[in-house]
Amino acid sequence: MRNFFKQTFASLLGTVLGLMIFFGISTTGILLLLFAVTSSRDTTPQVQDKSVVVFDLSMNITDRPPSSGELLQTALSGAESQRMTLRSVLDTVEKARLDPRIVGIYLDASRTTSVGSTGFASLMEIRQALEKFRESGKKVVAYGVGLNERQYYLTSVADTVVLNPVGLMQVKGLSSQPLFLAEAFDKFGIGVQTVRAGKFKGGVEPFILKEMSSENRQQIQQLLEDVWGNWRTTVSSSRKITPEQLQAIADNQVILSPDEAKTRGLIDQVAYQDEVVTELKELTESNPTARTFQQINLRNYAQVSGRTLGVERNSPNKIAVVYAEGEIVDGRGEDGQIGGDRFARVFNQIRQDDNIKAVVLRINSPGGSATASEVIHREVKLTRELKPVVVSMGNVAASGGYWIASDSNRIFAESTTVTGSIGVFGILFNGQQLANDNGITWDTVKTARYADTETVARPKTPPELEIYQRSVNRIYDTFLDRVVQGRKLPAPKVADIAQGRVWSGMAAKEIGLVDEIGGLQAAIAYAAQAAELENDWQLQEYPRVSTLEERFFGRAVQEISTILQISGLAAQPSHPLMAELEKLQQQMMIIQKMNDPHGIYTRLPFNFRLD
Repeated sequence: MRNFFKQTFASLLGTVLGLMIFFGISTTGILLLLFAVTSSRDTTPQVQDKSVVVFDLSMNITDRPPSSGELLQTALSGAESQRMTLRSVLDTVEKARLDPRIVGIYLDASRTTSVGSTGFASLMEIRQALEKFRESGKKVVAYGVGLNERQYYLTSVADTVVLNPVGLMQVKGLSSQPLFLAEAFDKFGIGVQTVRAGKFKGGVEPFILKEMSSENRQQIQQLLEDVWGNWRTTVSSSRKITPEQLQAIADNQVILSPDEAKTRGLIDQVAYQDEVVTELKELTESNPTARTFQQINLRNYAQVSGRTLGVERNSPNKIAVVYAEGEIVDGRGEDGQIGGDRFARVFNQIRQDDNIKAVVLRINSPGGSATASEVIHREVKLTRELKPVVVSMGNVAASGGYWIASDSNRIFAESTTVTGSIGVFGILFNGQQLANDNGITWDTVKTARYADTETVARPKTPPELEIYQRSVNRIYDTFLDRVVQGRKLPAPKVADIAQGRVWSGMAAKEIGLVDEIGGLQAAIAYAAQAAELENDWQLQEYPRVSTLEERFFGRAVQEISTILQISGLAAQPSHPLMAELEKLQQQMMIIQKMNDPHGIYTRLPFNFRLD
């Protein structure tokens, strides 16, 4: 039967694509055809009394809504078939808190990929929403087969945490393990020269060193300790365990059996999923002989109107939420990137819209092009002159991500946000040795001494490196000035806390780079207050997706993803070794997309990640 579905779907997809090519049917026509099919039946979710909202923690949670192109690609590939925005998750949990038909939330961490890529700042905001839900008197139940730090950070908020009898729990602390490519480049004959400003600016280190510099190691160690300290404090407050006990487990045990986890108070029950289902049947007063309990999954419940509960608003006064997520690049940029020109047009449009009374700039970016960062910064500054602009920092808002945040009315960040990294660098590649080893040479004719300075045929000379260093220093001074002017901080202090150093949100608040510890919802509330809107406002998201696209893709993706799951074509979790290879591939792709016109970047290290 499984092969039948797979072959049938592949045949159907091939037939449709063949018809498109043969008859010249446009993509729009095909999409409208699919929309007509998927909209032919009523898919409005129904909520029954005493229901539990099922929150599948393997869901991909992002800041910005997916574009139409991303949704179509997701539907056809089956990868990341479940996706919600952070704001949608938060609004949906709040709606469940107020809905008398909802009696609880079930955190399903049974899949091994649960919350694997969701950053701690996003998890913190979701956790706070779940705490508020629980404080209302409704139940939160969590079940997992294996719980690591990310999963447990979220599930530890539950009234009851259940672990499968053959499962395990991992408490090992946090680490960062960047790749270093210097010897590989040397082996293959690829020359690398760098120029940078800021002694902590580790963005260039993977290309010129075999290991972290002492400065880079120092800043990453402090960042890890800040995030890990927050993890221990947060978990201990929910589980009535001291941070010192959690540290002892990480230092001495690392992996706990279900019985050990229960003995130490980390979980409440050791049970199978069917036993958890039985308990949820009792909570929902479901028929004991029914297959499962009365439920609705989070994505479906998000589509249920919350207007009668006061969650949804309808007002002519708008608060624009601009999602700046991904690499900052010059030009328009692609899906998943922050294109300088595209975001400049977004802010220009917002300034001219009198219905928009305030702006929340949500940043989740490691930075990128210095030129594009300055283009966006200018538009943010011009917008701030007309209406309040509040920044909400997500998991990462560093380097170029901080550049575009610096001139706002107020900056919000979570304690675990990675921010700062006020520094600049340039990377200069050359292929002289690689070419010469394979019998390729160059010759040059020029009309001025530096006419061929941009060549990749040879390394840069010391005078040429001085020219590039002057450019980097100039951009660095500009970056410092933007922070001095935007944050109203003394220049010597900014010069001291800059140097390319990364900070946690908690540390950034202490040194003045951040105003308040809080998430997206807190930033929105502050924007409404700054614009004196009280409760008379409605959110409007940018970059925008048309209503037709939202209606079509929101439904079509669910339909096609379901087919892919049944047919077995959906993407499977990768092997740990493959994850390392994917990390390398991502790094190469980032290098390929580096497009600053002057070759100068304000960015975190390319493969920076907390594990």
